[in-house]
Amino acid sequence: MAQQEYASKTLLKAARNAPYLERDEEHDLALKWSEKQDQQALHKLAAAHMRLVIAIAAKFRHYGLAIPDLVQEGHVGLLEAAVRFDPHRGVRFSTYATWWIRASIQDYVLRNWSIVRGGTSSGQKSLFFNLRRLRAKISTNGKHTNSQEMYRELAEAIGVSPKDVATMDARLGGPDISLNSPVASDDEASAEQQDFLRCEAPLPDVTVAKLIDGERRSASLKSALEVLNERELKIVNQRRLSDEGATLEQLGGELGISKERVRQLESRALEKIKSALLTQTPQIRHFL
Repeated sequence: MAQQEYASKTLLKAARNAPYLERDEEHDLALKWSEKQDQQALHKLAAAHMRLVIAIAAKFRHYGLAIPDLVQEGHVGLLEAAVRFDPHRGVRFSTYATWWIRASIQDYVLRNWSIVRGGTSSGQKSLFFNLRRLRAKISTNGKHTNSQEMYRELAEAIGVSPKDVATMDARLGGPDISLNSPVASDDEASAEQQDFLRCEAPLPDVTVAKLIDGERRSASLKSALEVLNERELKIVNQRRLSDEGATLEQLGGELGISKERVRQLESRALEKIKSALLTQTPQIRHFL
């Protein structure tokens, strides 16, 4: 803690002592860096804008991260802005650098605020950094009777779903909890949080049984289909085993027969398949 305070004071002192740059001087330094890769020009340009980095970093101090770390990340964004800055566009460097500084600090906050990574999309990032402010603003109006109405308005303002707002609100409302942390209970003193997680997936033995049964059914059906002739097989495949499912009329047109004849052939083919399955596996009689 003492080292952080010392580093913070040293950084603030250096930023205060750095001279302000006039527009022409800033333009000259940016040209020297852009065209000649003058390291001294880059150092002067960056040092003169450290006050801007500190001011932006201070706005993120409520996320529980050390100010020197935020400033350091902001400095990374400042240098990135210097690399990309085009002095010929007639824009002040501070105006251009502000976005890069803020983006670098925001990314650092999202990576380190919680052990659970969140805010991967632009909408989620906006939700993370604006939820508290917008919720306080909406609450001041006093027109909402429940949280669901507030979540809907927040979702519309930020451009995300109400479910995302509710999830982020819950995350911001409490600290991370380890799944290995004990449950505060006299009856279950040794129980951990993970012991109460419910898994919706089937048990391994059920999964394996379904896999084996599925393979057996596929093999039996494949063997039963061998009793059909070419025309019957075509009808069954297109009528029963195809996702689209051809109509009787469509098959009649392809085969050059009436749709009633197609229906008869289909019925006969299904009876042949049933008979073949019963011959192979008599115990499936109750399922047919």
